[in-house]
Amino acid sequence: MQENKNESADVRERPEGRPEEARLPEELSILPSKNAVLFPSMILPLSVSGQRWVSLVNEAAAGHRPIGIFAQRNPEEEASPDNLFGVGTAGIIGRMLRLPDGTVQALVQGMSRIRLEEIIQTDPYLRGRVAVLQEQEEKNAELDALQRNLRAAFRQMVSLSPTLPDEMASLADGIPETGRLADFIASVVNIPTPEKQDLLETLDVAERVRKLLASIYRELEVLEISRQIQSQIKERIDKTQREYYLREQLRAIQRELGEVDERQAEVAEYQRRTEEAKMPPEALKETEREMDRLRIMPPASPEYGMIRSYLDWMTSLPWSASTEDHLDIAEAKRILDEDHYDLERVKQRILEFLAVRKLKQDMRGPILCFVGPPGVGKTSLGQSIARAMGRHFIRMSLGGIRDEAEIRGHRRTYIGALPGRIIQGIRRAGSNNPVFMLDEIDKLTVSFQGDPAAALLEVLDPAQNFAFQDLYLGVPFDLSKVLFIATGNVLETIPAPLLDRMEVLRLAGYTEEEKLQIAKRFLIPKQVRENGVPPKDFEIVDDALRLVIDGYTREAGVRNLEREIGNICRKAALQLAEQGAKRTVVIPDEVPDYLGPRRFRRDLLLANDEIGVATGLAWTPFGGDVLFIEATIVPGRGNLTITGQLGEVMRESAMAALTYARSRSPVLGVDEDFYQKFDVHIHVPAGAVPKDGPSAGITIALALISAITKRPVKKEVAMTGEITLRGKVLPVGGIKEKVLAAHRAGAEVVVLPKENERDLVDVPEETKKELKLVLVDHMDQVLGIALRPETAEEPIRLAVIPKAV
Repeated sequence: MQENKNESADVRERPEGRPEEARLPEELSILPSKNAVLFPSMILPLSVSGQRWVSLVNEAAAGHRPIGIFAQRNPEEEASPDNLFGVGTAGIIGRMLRLPDGTVQALVQGMSRIRLEEIIQTDPYLRGRVAVLQEQEEKNAELDALQRNLRAAFRQMVSLSPTLPDEMASLADGIPETGRLADFIASVVNIPTPEKQDLLETLDVAERVRKLLASIYRELEVLEISRQIQSQIKERIDKTQREYYLREQLRAIQRELGEVDERQAEVAEYQRRTEEAKMPPEALKETEREMDRLRIMPPASPEYGMIRSYLDWMTSLPWSASTEDHLDIAEAKRILDEDHYDLERVKQRILEFLAVRKLKQDMRGPILCFVGPPGVGKTSLGQSIARAMGRHFIRMSLGGIRDEAEIRGHRRTYIGALPGRIIQGIRRAGSNNPVFMLDEIDKLTVSFQGDPAAALLEVLDPAQNFAFQDLYLGVPFDLSKVLFIATGNVLETIPAPLLDRMEVLRLAGYTEEEKLQIAKRFLIPKQVRENGVPPKDFEIVDDALRLVIDGYTREAGVRNLEREIGNICRKAALQLAEQGAKRTVVIPDEVPDYLGPRRFRRDLLLANDEIGVATGLAWTPFGGDVLFIEATIVPGRGNLTITGQLGEVMRESAMAALTYARSRSPVLGVDEDFYQKFDVHIHVPAGAVPKDGPSAGITIALALISAITKRPVKKEVAMTGEITLRGKVLPVGGIKEKVLAAHRAGAEVVVLPKENERDLVDVPEETKKELKLVLVDHMDQVLGIALRPETAEEPIRLAVIPKAV
């Protein structure tokens, strides 16, 4: 056909006749196919680009010559002999259309399967020697069954596939040969190109049908799932449309009958709740504005639900709902004593607050902050305060909070916005004057999401929390009636501006006697009840309880003590259940049978007076403890060695003690240059435990002077206090815990700084009666109290020993 230069495309018709009947030459031009496989007797549209392949198609179409169509192994790579599958299909071009961009669209009709034996030409296009492949088809019952299954599966695929017209099933039914039927179906179904190539290479017709059925069944499963998804989506859409029409009809009927529609009824309900809430003017104005928006807004609008949520919050908050305070001081004292043993200072402050509240009704609540080690009853104190006042109790844990929105809430522009946890707690309480506990306030963290501690400044400031504004509400809420109580373990991590707004009440660790009373009054009855042991059939004697406290727990609070009592109760319950024992009495000798070997030992005083060893007193988070400080003088060059994992402050105390000893060498009766001839080694045992603080200063100085003068230290004396270079004794902390530790260790005399006399009010009276407490203000006094004289007849004359308290 001659090219028409006045047209944008050139169409060539193939000659009449059946191409599959034509005789194939031994050599054919090879046309690569990127993503399609041609089957015999099928027609495949091909888009050919590239000068060499367009020339091949033009020459084949002009001479009505067959060509070989071979699929590429990798469509992304260049067409080459190594990138072609070994089996393809001989075909003849039936129609060709040349496009203006040079691309050729051709319809190729397959003739027969061929194998590429050898490439004989690569330029300008590929030519190769081919061999015709014959199908292997054996007529039998199995092949007939496979053919029927193939037709049925294809009909099902046509019914489910949106891309296959119904006529395809009829065309398939009109093909009698099984092999040709399989080729037809393989050419029209949507299966991957490698699978089609595998079907083309399978000469056994029965095997080809089996492979094709496997691919069709897999595709049917995908189509069925797709149909189910489409059906579900359609059902939802239909249901939504149906409900919309029904609602519109209902509204029309209600308008005809003069009835209020659903939305107006909803707005009326919000109006009723707004009147009952008795909001302040600013909140009422904002609520009414949102109700007006709700009246005119269609329910299908995304903002409709947001307005409803906002109105739900605004109308459910206790704007004016308050609980009446029970200001009976005697009853409050009874409740506090019933719930907590000791803690007299804290209880006294709570009773003072109630008394002032009784006399001055408009008083703004103080912000109390309970600080103390874990397990001493900080949280339960808040619950007792709420019970004593007759208020609701809300607890909010601040540990790990790092988002400011947790306090102030989210702005309503965000999806899923909510008020902050302060407002949420107020709504949960149902009153605007609950006892609100901010637990673990010392564990707030700062992140890129803001500083929650800064957000709490407004909450905990009585001068401005009467107008606390949550970002979600957008209007002020009065928090001045709320009694806020914060708790923490340490003060150091609480931000200074936040700490300045709170009144700090310190809760020290319990003494052994206090733990004993707490266990008898609270812990044992609770654990007996929780473990099902009859109270009349169970008893722990006091000495056994003391052993549990001293030998199995080491804590400031009573949490571990409660766990150990629970262990004993469970084992007692097991004995009652198995052996039918009538009564269990736990004595000290039986405690290891319940709890195992003793875990902690009590540090007792030295058995004898020793040179260079002094007994100090230390404060720990678990209470007080005794500390043995050793000093040794050895020949050397004046070096000072300090060991025992001591902190910087404690090392400075050791150096100050050495300087003091050098300054007092004439009084002590030693050479003034003794430090140049000897090395001094100061050691504190328990080297794996870090130690720091100035309170061991006089103890280090005493041990050092004892080693220098070879005078033994009295074993019954324990001490604490900071020392200066001039020998002054300065006050230290933890006096109550230290005195109790000395009493437990068996000390008879306790040396304390004179300025700590005010702290002795916290020491139990029975302890002060059994100890000799000596107050000093200079190290010379300590030497006169704690050092043995050189001889019994000549006591050391360094200072006047003060009178005992």
